[in-house]
Amino acid sequence: MAARLTSNGATRLKSVGWGDVVFRIALTGLAAAIPLLFLALIGQLIYESWPAIQAFGIRFLTTSTWDPVKSVFGAAPMIFGTLFSSLIALILAVPLAVGVAIYLTEFAPGWLRRPVATLVELLAAIPSVVYGLWGIFVLIPLLRTYVTSPLQAVLGWTPFFSGTFFGNSMLAAGIILAIMILPYISSVSREVLAAVPSSQREAALALGATRWEAVWSAVLPYARTGVMGAIVLGLGRALGETMAVVMVIGNRHALSVSLIEPGATMASVIANEFNEAAGLQRAALFEIGLVLFGVTLAVNAAARFLVWRVAKNSAVGSRAI
Repeated sequence: MAARLTSNGATRLKSVGWGDVVFRIALTGLAAAIPLLFLALIGQLIYESWPAIQAFGIRFLTTSTWDPVKSVFGAAPMIFGTLFSSLIALILAVPLAVGVAIYLTEFAPGWLRRPVATLVELLAAIPSVVYGLWGIFVLIPLLRTYVTSPLQAVLGWTPFFSGTFFGNSMLAAGIILAIMILPYISSVSREVLAAVPSSQREAALALGATRWEAVWSAVLPYARTGVMGAIVLGLGRALGETMAVVMVIGNRHALSVSLIEPGATMASVIANEFNEAAGLQRAALFEIGLVLFGVTLAVNAAARFLVWRVAKNSAVGSRAI
């Protein structure tokens, strides 16, 4: 009996050992597939865009001409439009999103927190084409009737409000993007603020701080790394958004800092022109996709470095007050 038990136990251990080996190999293969997919994506983008890279070189990133008839292409307006529209979205969305997160975690009564949080999160579930339709039929008429005229009357001397407002504009695209990234920033910030230990608040209140002073001096410094991560998440969404931006930005290939004039982003140009593109124009669109891929990687790498610097320079729990 002992021998039989020993034999069965050895067989069982052997089978468990083989299971571990298979499980390890499967996980290793799945983990290796991610960088392989990443490299395959980069390789395909480079391969498809190579004719444009050879034809235009670095000038593709610095020139503004986009002429399919003459096969002359430059992506500077689209690169600028992508960064500019994302910056507008962050300027509009970050204060509101972080403010909502602070209110829900620190000041809102219990019966109000869950309904408001759910409504904010539902904004992320709305399809981008619905945002685009809302922008066309609601936002643009509101901007035309109530917003752009007063702003031009006061700030028309600045380059940001020069030109004529026809409807589709960089401002409309920035507002749509701000609404779209708001739930991401707000939800992540709310989770981060809720995870701050109660001792941080209690210590500030014990020193005589008001509730707002406790939030400003203790809670936000403690959670700033996570809040920055939330902002980066929203920026990543804004950089790559396509359909809603296509419908409201105007898609004009021109370098302009005017908020009331049309513009273009890298994603909107690809969506607008790829179906009809051929030859060098198709290669140029692939190169725009490659540039967008690189810009997204660079932004996320810079943000991770910034988060690392913040985390390195702040001792968690000791310098928050």
